[in-house]
Amino acid sequence: MENKRVAIIGAGISGLLACKYTLEKGFIPIVFEATKEIGGVWTQTIESTRLQSPKRTFEFTDFPWPSSVRGRYPHNTDVLKYIEAYAQHFELLPYIQLNTKVIGIDYVGVSDEEMDSWDFWSGNGKPFGSKGKWHILVQHAEDFTTQDYEVEFLILCVGRYSGLPNIPEFPLGEGPDVFSGTVIHSMEYSAMDNESARELIKGKKIAVIGSQKSAIDIAAECAAANGPGNPCTLVQRTIAWALPSGCFWWGINLGFLYGSRFSELLVHKPGQNIIYSALATLLSPLRWSFSKFVESYLRWNLPLKKYNMVSKQSFLQDMSSCKAFLLPENFYGKVEEGSIILKQTQCFSFYKQGLIIDGEVHELIKADLVIFATGYKGQEKLKNMFASKSFQNYIMGSPKSIVPLYRHIIHPRIPQLAIIGYSGGITNLHTSEMRCQWLAHFLDQTFKLPSIKEMEKEIQMWEIYMKKYAGKEYKRACIAALHIWYNDQLCKDIGCNNRRKKSFYDEWFQPYVQSDYVRLSPTN
Repeated sequence: MENKRVAIIGAGISGLLACKYTLEKGFIPIVFEATKEIGGVWTQTIESTRLQSPKRTFEFTDFPWPSSVRGRYPHNTDVLKYIEAYAQHFELLPYIQLNTKVIGIDYVGVSDEEMDSWDFWSGNGKPFGSKGKWHILVQHAEDFTTQDYEVEFLILCVGRYSGLPNIPEFPLGEGPDVFSGTVIHSMEYSAMDNESARELIKGKKIAVIGSQKSAIDIAAECAAANGPGNPCTLVQRTIAWALPSGCFWWGINLGFLYGSRFSELLVHKPGQNIIYSALATLLSPLRWSFSKFVESYLRWNLPLKKYNMVSKQSFLQDMSSCKAFLLPENFYGKVEEGSIILKQTQCFSFYKQGLIIDGEVHELIKADLVIFATGYKGQEKLKNMFASKSFQNYIMGSPKSIVPLYRHIIHPRIPQLAIIGYSGGITNLHTSEMRCQWLAHFLDQTFKLPSIKEMEKEIQMWEIYMKKYAGKEYKRACIAALHIWYNDQLCKDIGCNNRRKKSFYDEWFQPYVQSDYVRLSPTN
């Protein structure tokens, strides 16, 4: 085992977890991180960013939050310190090369024809079954020299919300080129230090484009800086359900509605037997009721109708696509006072002094600064990492498919490689830790993978589920509404008990959290 080299690209949460769990199995990992520090997206957040979920659901299984962090939703600086403390506690830093950018990965030693003939992943369903190797070309930021590494296994922990911004395209004469102000992406704004960001937005008329968490947070930050005198205009195409802080709504714990084993009985699941399928069908009125209960509470608690902010899709659909998010503090208070102006549109264009909404010249938004908070091209970023055109095509799949990953980790036709942190879950830390535990057991040959055809069949079942429940957002590959069912599959692969609670009531009606999955092994 000692001579099996494992490389990990990315030193965010997923990369650190992959490093820790491979170390525990006796491997010597090498982690390549392009930036000067560990922490991934938490090293580049806007000043006001807080944790999206309660900290008890965003916690390493064997490293609790320090008692000094008392808030329910810790500030981004506390989150980053917590991640750094984890790396120090488990002595991961010696295995991490900072300021080392991976500029190419290539699988060598096995021809495309031979790989096409395999019935099992890597030839036999085992982590090191093939004679092939991964060549990794890196560039060191200090002197721009390059270096080539050869490893037997590669883990990609590059995430999907960084690196390659998604910026809308415009017809000639209608895009940012005709605008006299400044246009940036939220990636650039988040990368600024707090003082530079404050200076950029101070005293300016700002338009933020986007519907998701980053757009809402940036708009709130701009509103706090400039007030009603220079209101921030938030331009949205679709409206997602945004949640106020707190877990108990009208006396009901949200975790019971969307985080318990019982709640997952209401949903048709990939690979379910006929009994589960019949139950999900019979309980569909209750599934609808749960969603309407949450929607009714949000309409009552927030002035959604007043500002035309009622989502057109169900809350279950937003949960199933990882689109529901936590509102910033006093967001609608800023809307009420006029510091934030909300606009909905299906199309917009630029003119010299700002934006034109829906092509109507009377719908003009004057702006000095436009910030695109329009997401990232995560799938394209993954594709661009590979030198092999075949592997690039495997990652992209068809235009109407998700990134095809078995257990949302392994591509059936790309050997000796795992991807951690691409598909979303109820919290990304929890999802990534579960996957890293599963992967470490696989590398240690606790189990082997099924045939390529069986893996592709399982991927297809998950895709059917995602298209049914996430609708047009199925490509987000979110498992949040079925995270217990998903974890059950990982536990069964490892050979451990997937029923982790101590009583019948807790098992079916209490939310599952990280502490339920400590140190998974065939003996527990």
